[in-house]
Amino acid sequence: MKAPFNPDEFALNINRRTFLGRAAYGLGGMALASLLNPQLTGKAQPAIDGKWRGVINPPHQQVKAKRVIHLCMAGGPSHLESFDYKPRLKEMDGKAFPESLTKGQQIAQLQTAELKALGPFCEFKRCGKSGQEISTLFPHIGEIADDICIVRSMHTEQINHDPAHAFMNSGSIIKGRPSMGSWLLYGLGAETEELPGFVVLTSAGKNGLQPVSARQWSSGFLPSRFQGILFQSKGQAVHYVGNPEGVCQSTQRQVVTEVNRLNGMLAEDCIDPEIQTRISQYEMAFRMQTSVPDLTDLAREPRNILELYGVKEPGEGSFASNCLMARRLAERGVRFIQLYHRAWDHHGDIKNTMPVSAEEVDQACGALVKDLKQRGMLEETLILWGGEFGRTPMGQGSGRDHHILAFSVWMAGGGIKPGMTWGETDELGYKFVDNDQKMHVHDLHATMLHLCGVDHKRLTFRSQGRDFRLTDVAGNVAKGILV
Repeated sequence: MKAPFNPDEFALNINRRTFLGRAAYGLGGMALASLLNPQLTGKAQPAIDGKWRGVINPPHQQVKAKRVIHLCMAGGPSHLESFDYKPRLKEMDGKAFPESLTKGQQIAQLQTAELKALGPFCEFKRCGKSGQEISTLFPHIGEIADDICIVRSMHTEQINHDPAHAFMNSGSIIKGRPSMGSWLLYGLGAETEELPGFVVLTSAGKNGLQPVSARQWSSGFLPSRFQGILFQSKGQAVHYVGNPEGVCQSTQRQVVTEVNRLNGMLAEDCIDPEIQTRISQYEMAFRMQTSVPDLTDLAREPRNILELYGVKEPGEGSFASNCLMARRLAERGVRFIQLYHRAWDHHGDIKNTMPVSAEEVDQACGALVKDLKQRGMLEETLILWGGEFGRTPMGQGSGRDHHILAFSVWMAGGGIKPGMTWGETDELGYKFVDNDQKMHVHDLHATMLHLCGVDHKRLTFRSQGRDFRLTDVAGNVAKGILV
């Protein structure tokens, strides 16, 4: 018998609020299903177990750089004493800085100060057959002038250190965003199963010790298996990597296998990517017990290589040792290697402190390029050198303040056109020239991903209802610096 018509039930079934609520549940269910079963989205996913092969498989375009080494000069080195010579600024030393350039502009600590030009204290010389102008503070980098591309038109959006580091690393100052190393590892995977695909090393200079927080190599909203792993520069590279006394390798293997079996049982009941991360990290830690001691044994390097880098004592924790370690990591298939040297925050006495900082890194940077080149690895390795911002052409007493409108970086290998200078600044080094050779941080990221075979607009990850990418909604590939 047909139930009698109930107007109240009918109204409840068709009212607007109920319709939207039920529709939301349906859409939510579809979204959840696509997360639990990625094949529904049409995207091929790499296997969770074993070697991570990346979500960009195959690559979007030709891969020119199989790995990236980022030589990060934490604190912001002055472009005016490194790679951007400004004779006009030298002529104006001590004179009032043009207000037409600075009016209405963001300045870190010089907001109420009388702005006076501070000329470069060092000389520049033309280096190599390419004749690139490089400061005499960097003679070893001058020797590789024909192998590098100097970018003088870099600019950023953040004027204080930590957010500027975050912007350089993740393209955002918002916490919880993945770093570029994590994006690259997520997109392409790594060529090693014995070591992490993203490794970070730090060193400290004698002055300008700018702190660097661990969020700079965070995986953000990506699964934590893609975060950077900090290796210690002194002593054991990884704490507790060895077995406890009395525990043999076979016993350790049994423990790892059983723990992973239990985690696997949990993964069947809980859809949580962090469970799979724990499984893969247990396996990685077990393999690292063998691979890390071999990796960090720099004493096996020939004496001539140690001297090339300027390593006085293997494992000393210097930037030179870290550069040599970077080459060894690159040889073993690590995708992204990041070296922080904390030595460049020169608010005062720059004439005496910057030469020290330059000396701490110059020889090893030149050696890394030369060493990779002689091993046939440079053409597949992208090297990026630079800080989070530049320094003002106006003096801050005897030093220079933070500056976001102009700074210099250099790149080598990995499909970068060698022996060239890209972009320029005005005659005082205050701001990038607004032409087709300007380079924002998003442009740098887009170019890096392009060289690694990734279209920056297509490497995305959905979080909180939005598709995110390293370059946010911007970024252009600097095709003029590509081979």
